[in-house]
Amino acid sequence: MSTVGQPERATQNRIIALFRDELDYRFIGDWSDRSDNSNLEEGLLSAWLGKCGYAPAQIASAIYKLRTEANNHSRSLYGNNQAVYSLLRYGVSVKTEAGEVTETVDLINWREPEKNDFAIAEEVTLKGNHERRPDIVLYVNGIAIGVLELKNSRVTIGDGIRQCLSNQLPMFNAWFFSTVQLIFAGNDSEGLQYGTIGTPEKYFLKWKEDETDNSRFKLDKYLLKICEKRRLIELMHDFVLFDGGVKKLPRVHQYFGIKEAQKHVREKKGGIVWHTQGSGKSIVMVLLAKWILENNPNARIAIITDRDELDKQIERVFNEVGEPIKRTTSGRDLMNQLGQAKPRLLCSLVHKFGRRDVDNFDAFITELEAQPSQTMGEVFVFVDECHRTQSGKLHRVMKAMMPNAIFIGFTGTPLLKKDAKTSLEVFGGYIHTYKFSEGVEDGVVLDLIYEARDIDQRLGSEKKIDQWFEAKTKGLNEWQKDELKKQWGTMQKVLSSKSRMDRVVSDIVFDFSVKPRLSSERGNAILVASSIYEACRYFTLFQKTPLKNKCAVVTSYNPLAVHVTLEETGANTETDRQFIFNIYTELLEDIEAKPGMNKTETYEERAKWLFTKEPANMKLLIVVDKLLTGFDAPPCTYLYIDKSMQDHGLFQAICRTNRLDGEDKDFGYIVDYKDLFKKVENAIAVYSSELDHSAGGADPEVLLQDRVKKGRERLDDAIEALVLLCEPVEPPEGELEHIHYFCGNTEIPEDLTEHEPQRAALYKATVALVRAFANIADELDLAGYSAADISRIKKDVDKYLKLREIIRNASGESLDLKAYEADMRHLIDTYIEADEPRKISPFDNMSLLELIVKSGIANAINSQLGGIKGNKDAVAETIENNVRSKIIKEHLSDPAYYEKMSALLDEIIAARKANALQYEAYLKRIAELAGKVQAGQAEDTPTALNTPGLRALYNNLNKNEDLALKIDEAVKQASPDSWRDIQAREQVVKGALYGVLQDVDQVEYVFPIIKQHSEY
Repeated sequence: MSTVGQPERATQNRIIALFRDELDYRFIGDWSDRSDNSNLEEGLLSAWLGKCGYAPAQIASAIYKLRTEANNHSRSLYGNNQAVYSLLRYGVSVKTEAGEVTETVDLINWREPEKNDFAIAEEVTLKGNHERRPDIVLYVNGIAIGVLELKNSRVTIGDGIRQCLSNQLPMFNAWFFSTVQLIFAGNDSEGLQYGTIGTPEKYFLKWKEDETDNSRFKLDKYLLKICEKRRLIELMHDFVLFDGGVKKLPRVHQYFGIKEAQKHVREKKGGIVWHTQGSGKSIVMVLLAKWILENNPNARIAIITDRDELDKQIERVFNEVGEPIKRTTSGRDLMNQLGQAKPRLLCSLVHKFGRRDVDNFDAFITELEAQPSQTMGEVFVFVDECHRTQSGKLHRVMKAMMPNAIFIGFTGTPLLKKDAKTSLEVFGGYIHTYKFSEGVEDGVVLDLIYEARDIDQRLGSEKKIDQWFEAKTKGLNEWQKDELKKQWGTMQKVLSSKSRMDRVVSDIVFDFSVKPRLSSERGNAILVASSIYEACRYFTLFQKTPLKNKCAVVTSYNPLAVHVTLEETGANTETDRQFIFNIYTELLEDIEAKPGMNKTETYEERAKWLFTKEPANMKLLIVVDKLLTGFDAPPCTYLYIDKSMQDHGLFQAICRTNRLDGEDKDFGYIVDYKDLFKKVENAIAVYSSELDHSAGGADPEVLLQDRVKKGRERLDDAIEALVLLCEPVEPPEGELEHIHYFCGNTEIPEDLTEHEPQRAALYKATVALVRAFANIADELDLAGYSAADISRIKKDVDKYLKLREIIRNASGESLDLKAYEADMRHLIDTYIEADEPRKISPFDNMSLLELIVKSGIANAINSQLGGIKGNKDAVAETIENNVRSKIIKEHLSDPAYYEKMSALLDEIIAARKANALQYEAYLKRIAELAGKVQAGQAEDTPTALNTPGLRALYNNLNKNEDLALKIDEAVKQASPDSWRDIQAREQVVKGALYGVLQDVDQVEYVFPIIKQHSEY
């Protein structure tokens, strides 16, 4: 018998056997019918604590405290989970009687993992507002620490992840997840992904280990790796991080990087952790520091960074995990602190370490080496971006001051041989590497696409310029003229750059109109200018474009009167310094400085926050040097470079765009206005020849993909994917056959549900095609396509857009629009030649029912169903399905009215199928019904009932107008703020209903209707 396409049950049975027989977990049953399932199984926990020797009173007190923290209704799930984790991690302090010593009850045996009680239960029914049933729950000592959702191999893991996320909502079973540490979703075809509470779908991770082992399903392989008892306990103890409202687990490279670093620390050896930009180095630093402090009571850690932002982040994260950290004010302050027993954990900015007043540096080093600073304890120095901070004199100062310290360097940039030599001398060998190519392959960071844009500069009339020069210099002698001419060489560039800057601005604004990622307002960009003057010029130019008020300049310049004291010339012009001063003065005029910050810092902090959190409200940052290292902004998709850069600086800058940010961000785009490609090529050549390869493993090269070449690959792949997807459609492959393949029988809801995976795949593949086409639509010939190819591609894009339109309409899913599609009109209109001129309906923000009501059924069919209007049955099914979808969607808000509409629809469908209606008569009746369904109210509804809620009450209370008005008033007066899905507040609303209705059954019938209407 074939095992292909097995049901989910078969996978679940196999996984239960794996936990029971290979991982040695106890199977404690199918808990689908068990009434009191909990995340704290008190019987199991009490029994285990009893075996550990705790007294009954201690056990009762510990369980009470644990349950109190887990079920604190005044906190969010994150807050409860963090409080519970603290009790699991550090134990529960109990005192059973006054005067007795406080003792700690350990809920998990961290030191001897095997002595814990590992168990699993399946189909664990969770009671709540809406009942849910996770497939498998992992318990350690009766505490639910893991949830596993399984799907059959034909259903994507994404469905399992989304199920886990909805389970964590207050309206479902958020209470259960207050103890949960790991959340898994898996199937036999895709494998396993893991996250924790609150992890968004896009950040669920994949494990990678022993890649050559291909002996079994990846689901089984990685459950065995992660859920092995010692590994699971270790992950919970050493690798959980609560970071500013986000709970985090390690990526696999972070886990193994820390494991290798732990070995070095035990052996008192330093080294370098080389993890590529954007892969989470700071988390590695924090987790490693936390582990060292816990496992070595004599350890002191100094974290040296070169970025104020990272310094602040490290301080915040350590405070979140309960490890106090001291931010020092200078190198001298750091050494003074290390000379005392406390604090154990310090951080300092590297530039506060230098001595600028040293004339004889070698003598200074000799002096330091002769009198090293006295430090207490075993000092570990973490140095971030060690390729920069340790390649010159600075490392000699630090080594001289702390000769016995163990130095651990962190870098995300490929080390050049010249840097590697110095870095390896300071730190020792490589501890762990995770290079750019590995990060791209694992989906941890995005690949980079490079595009050079040439903007010519020329002077309009050199003759006139010469005349102007002569006129202006009449009173000067020859020496003075020569001096001015030297300056003129530079001034020519400045004068000619006005038109060039205009063109750069126009070019960027055009991208914001037509590039899907930018036009959708989900992505944004950084422009790197050559100087603060140019940054300010660019800023003023962008204020005259649609980016006005959604653009900021970030340079750290703070206008002070001293900057312009000597700048006034008496002419009616501005010097460069005056221009910068005036722009910033105007910019900061209405800014109120926050405590401890000046106006510029306050303005820039706000701009960076908007850029990271609200890309639609901060679309462009103009910078010079700021934000080009260590600034993590996932929405940032484009980097426009108008500044000469090279080597590490260039690489660090372009990596601002490679952070993950949802499915619509495929790459980081680098647009180069300075003809840096030679430098980029040189950087790559340098990285190929001068890179330090001694770490072994993956090549350290950083490859920039050519945009047009990569664009062709993506477009070809997107078309091929759709061809393969549609291959099973039955001949003659017309509209009806496609509807049958992607929808089944559109009148049977179960059929539509069964064919949902095919439709989802079609929608996703069409989006990929539109994106791929949009990126090179005006460069198809440059991509190497012939005229015949271009014609075929345009027809293919048009065909698949029409197909998606047909399938969405037929399935009643035509309202499922993507935000970016409206911005694609320009490209579609420009590059797609349709067979007949018409609007492409996926780009209309109007449903089929709205069109029928507003423009009449004939126009609606022409504009939205043009592709199938020759097939009367297909048109009829599509309209009926849209009406049915609207009825189903709105049913809860007014059951009586929409049940009546549903009956009318059934009657019309039956008459059509029995050929009792001519097509024109059918269209008239279905149009009338569509109008009623869209309106949501009967024509004879009393005018006093002027809101949807009032009309729904009237329809569902036997058309009793007075009763509807009384209930409306009672509920509006009694309902508390934010009452939905909070049981105590919902009871207040039900109490108000009972005061009017005096009937419990009627209250339970009316309450869901009230709940559906936002006016209450």
